[in-house]
Amino acid sequence: MALTPQFGSIVPSQLQQPLANNYLTFDGAAGGNFAQQYLPELYEAEVERYGNRTLSGFLRMVGAELPMTSDQVIWSEQNRLHVAYDNCTFNSAAGTITIPVAANIINVISPQQTIVVMDDFGAESKCLVEQSNTATGVLTVAPYGSATLATEGLVGTVKIFVYGSEYPKGTNTTIAGTGALQIDAVNNLYPIQTITPAFTQFSNKPIIIRTQYSINGSDTAQIGWVEVATEDGTSGYLWYLKAESETRLRFEDYLEMSVVEGEQVAATSTIAGVTGTEGLFAAVEDRGNVQVGFSAANGINDFDDILRNLDTQGAIEENMLFLNRNTNLDFDDMLAAISAGQSGGTAFGLFENSEEMALNLGFSGFRRGSYDFYKTDWKYLNDASTRGAMTGPASIEGMLVPAGTSTVYDQILGTNIRRPFLHVRYRASQADDRRMKSWLTGSVGGAFTSDLDAMTVNFLSERCLVVQAANNFVLFKGV
Repeated sequence: MALTPQFGSIVPSQLQQPLANNYLTFDGAAGGNFAQQYLPELYEAEVERYGNRTLSGFLRMVGAELPMTSDQVIWSEQNRLHVAYDNCTFNSAAGTITIPVAANIINVISPQQTIVVMDDFGAESKCLVEQSNTATGVLTVAPYGSATLATEGLVGTVKIFVYGSEYPKGTNTTIAGTGALQIDAVNNLYPIQTITPAFTQFSNKPIIIRTQYSINGSDTAQIGWVEVATEDGTSGYLWYLKAESETRLRFEDYLEMSVVEGEQVAATSTIAGVTGTEGLFAAVEDRGNVQVGFSAANGINDFDDILRNLDTQGAIEENMLFLNRNTNLDFDDMLAAISAGQSGGTAFGLFENSEEMALNLGFSGFRRGSYDFYKTDWKYLNDASTRGAMTGPASIEGMLVPAGTSTVYDQILGTNIRRPFLHVRYRASQADDRRMKSWLTGSVGGAFTSDLDAMTVNFLSERCLVVQAANNFVLFKGV
């Protein structure tokens, strides 16, 4: 009587060789999945074909992380010290210059002060202010070099700034009030306008960033070991926790990417329930400097334009350049092209190259004018899964970040401390630290918080980025 079902047929062979009829087969309709004669050679270790896949690290290099207790961080920044006005109009016949006063522009120039008047075409005039109307912004001036403004050659709108004052002998001044056209009747002089320092206030709000990884109880018992070496430094054999590990790494990248790319919710947006946050790119585009289309083909001229602009700002000596690959190479080409490699240029004596060593054609740092620059690749701008795949006007090709610090008063510590211009604030108190939280829920894996037959790993952080003195940052964008 034949067996049912028939699992296979074995016919002995005179030689020790595999044949079609001398081994068990389980590849039939009623059999299993043993369709191959030999077991495959299995590589247990994962192949790291993308290398280190994490993108975070930029903020750890240039900033700090500091706790905060409120749902908003507010800071103030100094305004300029000296008095200057742009886009002023003048009446040559009447000898007047009008400052465009508005809600945020106040005339604080006093009579007997001396000013420089300049137009956009190279003409300038030094004048004495005879009258100053603080309400309308009208200045009555007299040029030092000629009889009237009409003979000074000024064209179009002008810029003015105060460089001093000059008073007759035996006179005094009376500081009394801030009204328009007030006169000291005794000496027939206008009072000096007291300038009260003003500050510009900025704020940002933290956002709550969350993610989770979940696995049901049945799958935790189906173990399939995989040998891994993760980006966070751990290595060994993992099964379902492999996915949990990658979820954690991805979330840690989100902590940085969220405050770099963050946007505040506009008044016209339909988003409800959240406010957004001002990220690094948004802050620099709003309050900083944007360099469009930097190219080594233009030589050092493009970069010198950046230096000239930095001179008008904080003029911070040390700066970091975080660049994508193309812009990094552009900087190398720009520096190598200086002096065409002749004596005194950057190509000789800098790399200490010899014929026995690999030729080093890259620059890690350089000095131009009174500034030091240290440059490095920013992986976030190179990775094809993020901004590395973007070209054209939407692409961001690099960032110049000042390496200085600012002195601010910390309400938590109760003292003045120095902080980097770029730093992260996260919510924390004695009851809860929300810098980077993780916890288990469910009824699997040691978590007994519910009757759900699963284990859920939760991740949460609440943070925002503070970009102080954004006028010293430069964002490189494509064309």
